[in-house]
Amino acid sequence: MSSTTPSFLVIGGGIGGLAAALALAHDGHTVRVLERAPEFTEVGAGLQIGPNASRVLERLGVLDAVTATAFFPNRLTLRDAMTGERLVSLKTEDAFQNRFGHRYFVAHRADLHHALLTACRESGLVELLPGKEVVRVEPQRPGAVVHCADGTVHSSGALVAADGLHSRVRRLLVGDAEPVDSGYVAHRGTVPIEALAGTGGLREPDSMVIWVGPGMHLVQYPVRRGKLCNQVAAFDTRRYTQHAGDHGAQLRAAFAAACHDVQAGIALMDSSRRWPMLDRPPVTGWSRDGITLVGDAAHPMLQYLAQGACQAIEDSVALADRVAAHPGDPQTAFDEFEAIRAPRTARVQTAARAWGEVLHIDGMGARLRDAFVAGRAEDDYGVMDWLYGFDAADTHGAGPQAAGSARSEPAPDTTPHTPREIPA
Repeated sequence: MSSTTPSFLVIGGGIGGLAAALALAHDGHTVRVLERAPEFTEVGAGLQIGPNASRVLERLGVLDAVTATAFFPNRLTLRDAMTGERLVSLKTEDAFQNRFGHRYFVAHRADLHHALLTACRESGLVELLPGKEVVRVEPQRPGAVVHCADGTVHSSGALVAADGLHSRVRRLLVGDAEPVDSGYVAHRGTVPIEALAGTGGLREPDSMVIWVGPGMHLVQYPVRRGKLCNQVAAFDTRRYTQHAGDHGAQLRAAFAAACHDVQAGIALMDSSRRWPMLDRPPVTGWSRDGITLVGDAAHPMLQYLAQGACQAIEDSVALADRVAAHPGDPQTAFDEFEAIRAPRTARVQTAARAWGEVLHIDGMGARLRDAFVAGRAEDDYGVMDWLYGFDAADTHGAGPQAAGSARSEPAPDTTPHTPREIPA
């Protein structure tokens, strides 16, 4: 058993875990973070950050560090992957910033992670322990005793689990089935901007572009101040079962009918690694007896709204604010945290699924989609108010823009699963 007991124990040293630890440390709490990897690093490439997350990063004091190497696109553009035609664009410059308080930016995941990690270290209140693979969690009401593979044991009256999509702690609290496989996979990676531009495959170098087609899409945007281009190619594997044993052939087949710009990007993709696109339906019951979940452990979502990391970042200050409202009572704080966050994250989870269907629709559905967005003004931000105007520090669960949008848009079905009781 560790000789000292921190106020809070966090499992998982990714973006969600570090953001939660930093938010708690800002209020003077001691935090111990257990990370299974031998060092604190972040796997992945590009990351999109909306204003809803930027205002949290600003409060945590890391926004400047993250944006130092970020790229600020002028537009978010939707294009037809088959014809190359621009379908709709949203400007993300001055008018966008005036409405939401921050610009939309894209960054490398490692840069965001490094900024959070540095701030945690400099706080003097966050103990960072790598190489701590959690093998058993014993609820002690409140909090838990956590056993690691190296034989160490850690205890706290308040446990925050940021252990991702396959969370061990989630199985104790919620007890739901395995994540839902959408059938889609994503290939991700960065390429030098010159390499892509040299192929003629960089139509809008100052924009974040989503190329959409039947059962597939390609996202492209610059990172690292425009020196690299991050690409995400996603497609429905169920359409290409004849290539199931060859990831490269399956990727090429999925985009074989795409326009030149898309094919140029696909030709530069690394086909050796890919990630299945998984999520879970919204549930409740992920806070109990001084234990709570944050990020993907609580509300994993498909990537179509680029909100996975953003929602984990929102979680951090919402959690810290509830702890501050109930000093010495993490059980009540965590219960209120879930009550505030569950409706918000459920809405984002549900909207992400719906947006994926819109992106990948075929035939007459695609024609109707294109007709619906055609002619939309580039500064028509109303459709995004609920997402980007949200203030995670608002205990009512919405900022002024989000609240207005919520009145005009139906809430998603958030019928909870029946949670499992924590075993004695």
